[in-house]
Amino acid sequence: MTLDPSISAIYTACGGNTSPDNLDYTRSLEICRIAQDEIGVGKTTLTAIMLYPLLHSGTTDMDTVIRTAGEDTAMLLKGIHKVQEIYDKAWQIDTENFKHLLLSLAKDVRVIFIKLASRLYYIRNIDILPLEKRSSVIKDTACIYAPLAHKMGLYGIKTEMEDLCLKYTNPTAYYDIAGKLSDTKREREAYMSRFMEPIKHKLEAEGFKFHIKGRTKSIHSIYNKIKNKHVSFENIFDLLAMRIILDSSPDAEQAECWKVYSIITDMYEPDPSRLRDWISNPKDNGYESLHTTVLGPDDKWVEVQIRTERMDLIAEKGLAAHWRYKGIEGEREMDAWLSRLRTAIENGTDSGTGDDKDEFKMDLYDKDVYVFTPKGELICLPKGATVLDFAYSVHTKVGNTCVGGKVGGKNVTMRYVLQNGDQVEVLTSSTQQPRADWINIAVTSKARQRIRQVIKEFQKAQAAQGLEIVERRFKNWKMEFDEARFYQMGRKMGYKNTSDIFIDIATGKVDITSLKDLYINFDHKEEPEQKPEYVPNAASMLPKKILDGDILIVGSDTKGVQLNFAKCCHPVPGDEIFGFISALGGLKIHKADCPNAKEMKSRYPYRIIKARWR
Repeated sequence: MTLDPSISAIYTACGGNTSPDNLDYTRSLEICRIAQDEIGVGKTTLTAIMLYPLLHSGTTDMDTVIRTAGEDTAMLLKGIHKVQEIYDKAWQIDTENFKHLLLSLAKDVRVIFIKLASRLYYIRNIDILPLEKRSSVIKDTACIYAPLAHKMGLYGIKTEMEDLCLKYTNPTAYYDIAGKLSDTKREREAYMSRFMEPIKHKLEAEGFKFHIKGRTKSIHSIYNKIKNKHVSFENIFDLLAMRIILDSSPDAEQAECWKVYSIITDMYEPDPSRLRDWISNPKDNGYESLHTTVLGPDDKWVEVQIRTERMDLIAEKGLAAHWRYKGIEGEREMDAWLSRLRTAIENGTDSGTGDDKDEFKMDLYDKDVYVFTPKGELICLPKGATVLDFAYSVHTKVGNTCVGGKVGGKNVTMRYVLQNGDQVEVLTSSTQQPRADWINIAVTSKARQRIRQVIKEFQKAQAAQGLEIVERRFKNWKMEFDEARFYQMGRKMGYKNTSDIFIDIATGKVDITSLKDLYINFDHKEEPEQKPEYVPNAASMLPKKILDGDILIVGSDTKGVQLNFAKCCHPVPGDEIFGFISALGGLKIHKADCPNAKEMKSRYPYRIIKARWR
């Protein structure tokens, strides 16, 4: 490749050596050729490819790049550096999340084009790499770069990457399939010529302007079909598909495609189940074509694709790329953006000037953030997630004991908002426990749910501790503890339920001694025990899923309900039973003839609930 004189001048001004003996120079030239000829990038991207090795080696600096090549080229170089930095950091990259991270970090799609061109160069020339690096390059190509090329609509690059990966990982299978394709090539071409000859004559006679393309199935695709479908090479009938491309005016496209379909199916018997009409109903990604499979000479099935020049251009240039991430919104926006992007590249607007450069910016990946664990595992969280969210995504125990974290080796608080590519280490303490204000720090539903759950369990334990303190103090005072009276006293003090006052007693916010005189002087008769606004019906305190009207069904789904069987009477299935709700919200099952039943029903009638076995 001969480098554009203006790029050569910039390269030299940044300290580059254009000698043919300079391996970095010749390697960058080849990557530029791939990027220009096989992807279709413009001058700014080619300049960035040439300058990156100089920047990486310290031969030039960013100020020099900005002065000689401009801000747009500098931004591309920063994007390449950021992606490479994250790539070097990752230990586990064979995940869909890593592909998302690359796209998110790149900001500018041309960075991905540069990475694809570079990777294609190295996978083609794997022998120039040290032995210890080859296996990782092959693996990354298969897991990351080939799928990325597919998503970008660069099907030729994707296919070549997959074929070369198979060649290096399973040379026996690769060369076996390649040999069979070579051996049968003349036979296939002769057959397809015989198949198409009458169609060509008929189309010419009807006055159609058209040309025909053949598509041979890739070695990697054949290998997958043999492996996954358990068929032999000889039984794969779609090794070569024929594509008839019509030169039609926009208003005549559909009619002419269907007329060609009619001509073909008059000559050869079609398989109706294999008809695919993406002309009347184009795919959401814009793909339009008419596919059919017909029975050709010698009773062999042949796939035929019928489309126009416009449809073929859309399909070939990537608007039909499978740019689809499950759960990501804005698919139509992505299609429109990709269409504008392709137009910008084809029109040569990749110049680094004017508004066209904005077409390359990738701003649709702002809903998630991708961060690494210390071991290199990649975790996806919602945008705005904090270190606390990350801690709970690792493990609930880690979240519960989180006191902060380290990002890039620097200490940060649990409130730190995570950025793409951060490597996060959670700092914990065995004395730490969730607090109510953590709810305002966490943004993920998982973290918030875990925090609420732990706080609720902790409050229940505190309430039990407070009740124990009260009962022990009353015993020391040689006073009878009337729970209903204490409950009503608490309501008079402003507490919504008994648990709250018990928690305040356990935490020292309320001195139990100060409650003694209040309890003695409290006239509980003035406040009827079963006054509706103070004491709810027992059934209303339980989940409806375990009730049949106002009757407790023992044996139903009691998840979230603390249910125990009373030790005073040991009820078993078949016994007549009732339920008793404790002051802390727990539920105990007693036999109807329990020795304590009479006292409980007399003193706490509002806590009694009818019950039966399921």
